[in-house]
Amino acid sequence: MQTLTLTRPDDLHLHVRDGAAMGSVVNHTASQFARAIIMPNLKPPVVTTDDAIAYRERILSAVDEKYQFEPLMTLYLTDNTSISEVKKAADSECVKAIKYYPAGATTNSDQAVTDIKKTYDTLEAMMKQGLLLLVHGEVTDNNVDVFERETVFIDKVLTPLVNEFSELKIVFEHITTKSAVDFVMQAGNNIAATITPQHILLNRNDLFKGGLQPHHYCLPVLKAEENRQAVLAAAISGNPKFFLGTDSAPHSKTAKETSCGCAGIYSAHIAIELYAEAFEAAGALEKLEAFASHYGADFYGLPRNTDKLTLVKQEQTIPEKFSFGDDELVPFRANGTCAWQLKK
Repeated sequence: MQTLTLTRPDDLHLHVRDGAAMGSVVNHTASQFARAIIMPNLKPPVVTTDDAIAYRERILSAVDEKYQFEPLMTLYLTDNTSISEVKKAADSECVKAIKYYPAGATTNSDQAVTDIKKTYDTLEAMMKQGLLLLVHGEVTDNNVDVFERETVFIDKVLTPLVNEFSELKIVFEHITTKSAVDFVMQAGNNIAATITPQHILLNRNDLFKGGLQPHHYCLPVLKAEENRQAVLAAAISGNPKFFLGTDSAPHSKTAKETSCGCAGIYSAHIAIELYAEAFEAAGALEKLEAFASHYGADFYGLPRNTDKLTLVKQEQTIPEKFSFGDDELVPFRANGTCAWQLKK
């Protein structure tokens, strides 16, 4: 039986929600990953260091004691995030980054930044304090085609931002296009990107196979096959600018299967196995450890993990659903299979 042993990886982009719903999902991540960058788009969002510290404690209280797991916290950037809050966050040791959402771009982003230029003083303070900026890279202009929102964002927002703050460390989250891959490759060493399992395993046809597939709907939306191939090529390239970030985003079944469904794919239950499947199919399984366990930690200035996990090349069947607080959620590959599984 084929096995693959890796340094325990980190998930550098994760949603775990809050309350009973969080308790239903967080141990899927803790069973695989040593650390995770926790997104702040709760309702209300995590906008202060005190919010982040309290949220971190709630996460830790929900993690099974058999797992060693460290949540790495982020703040939600607003038009009014103060310089003093940036310093407090940097001094806290638990807050590692601040997340930029364009207002209205995705789930619970209605209180986000209306114009990036309104945050320039804050970004200057972040650069001085060594806090990373994480960007959801899409414009929200209704005149821009949904499949072009990332490319337009690069031209209109990200390029001027990088030129203005040449030393600010920026993570271009969940990239989906060849344009994004090219931008990151050509940028300085202060620019990196996370890559999700869905954006290297699926293309936009998967939204419509056999009818509309709400559980394949995420933002940024799945793109054309040529873009999937470009993002996969970046993931397996061995370039340290690209690293693992699942963007696993749990929503209840009823919130997904409705007339106006939520964006997000839940992949935490088989996250590292999905990456193994994609890397193996591309003939690059030997590149997985660095992508999953080294590059992200290095970019964030974190020590690399020292413990290991082992994957076994043995097909597993994915449950139809998981509990999600008082509701239930439909996971990625529900009722399907994955070619790898964690060794018990």
